[in-house]
Parts: sequence; structure tokens; C-alpha cells
Amino acid sequence: MPARNILKQYLSDSIYHIYNRGVEKRIIFIDNQDYKVFLSYIEEYLTPLQQGSTLLYRELTGKYYGEIILLAFCLMPNHFHLLIKQKDKDSIKRFSKSLFTRYSMYFNKKYKRVGPLFQSIYKATNVIDKEHLLYISKYIHLNPSEKANKLIDAYSSYSDYLGITNTQWLNKFIVLTEFNKSSYMKYHKIKTYKQFVEEYKEDLPQYTLGE
Repeated sequence: MPARNILKQYLSDSIYHIYNRGVEKRIIFIDNQDYKVFLSYIEEYLTPLQQGSTLLYRELTGKYYGEIILLAFCLMPNHFHLLIKQKDKDSIKRFSKSLFTRYSMYFNKKYKRVGPLFQSIYKATNVIDKEHLLYISKYIHLNPSEKANKLIDAYSSYSDYLGITNTQWLNKFIVLTEFNKSSYMKYHKIKTYKQFVEEYKEDLPQYTLGE
């Protein structure tokens, strides 16, 4: 029987939690360069090609701009999480295949290894409603640690959500708009996204994280 969340039926104009880890739970981001290279590939795919650009990989720059919207992310030493909204039902499949293949080639060349880098096919869960969206974003941003300094310093989108950084190829507004409209937050008197992530310990209504 196929592993849970490996077989995926994608819908257009939908949000998905994408995640995977290294084969045999191995480290997939060994040094700072590895994190930065992975994120640079995402930036390249989601940044539109400017007129007159002389970039080396012109055919890859902006390849998924308008098709893929990155809402949140977190990179950990042996796994990653991406929260993505796709336009067409096949956008995530094409984006993920290109991103993970490209990073695997970089990693294997750098560390002189062969074979798969990631454990099986990446996994995906559909974000089913607005409260689920908030819950998943919180889960992703809490991955590094429950200590605030660890959360902010991590390779994640959390600092963008706090207004510390402003990553141009990340869309934080979809999640924050739902946070500001959430009757659940108003009922529990949760005033800021930071408070929701770092201080509010009770979970939202139970949703699957796809683990």
C-alpha cells in the first residue's frame, strides 16, 4: 500500500503543505551555502525575468511566476516544509520536480555522492479551510524551536511574518489576511500573529499535518 500522502490529487487554485526529508533521515542542508542555494532556486523560479536581463539561467528565471505562490517555508537540517498555492492542478508537480531534482544534482556534485537525496516522493496535504491554513503556517514556523530567537534566526519565513525581513518572492498576506479576519482569533483574544505562534499553546481544531 502506498505511503500516506504520496499519492496526490491536486486541484487548481488550491493550497498545499509540501514536505520531505533526506533519505534514511540524512542531513540535506549541511552548511549555510546549502540552505541559500535551495532558497535561491525558489527565488529564481518565482521572480519574473526583467527585460534586458543577462542572467545565466534565463529559461529558469520566472518559470513558475504566477503559477506558484509561496506562502511560508522552513528548512531544517534533514527536512523541509513549503506552504504553496498553485494556479493550475499540475503546477506543484512541475515546480517540485524541477526544484528537488536541481537541488539533488547540486548536493551530489558538491559532496561527491550518488543516488537519491530525498526520502521517496515528496508528500503533500491539501489545506482544507482557513483555520487549517493558519494552523499549518504556525506548525511550519514552530519547527526550529519554541524559543523566539531560534524561530527568527532560522531559514524560514517567520521573520517576514513579523515584519523583520521582506522577501519579495514570498506572499505572507494570504495567511495574515485570514488571521486578521479569523473569528477564532477574536474569540480567544489573540491579537498578533507572533502571539498566536509563540504564546498560544492550545491547538486550533485538530487537522492532519500529514506526518
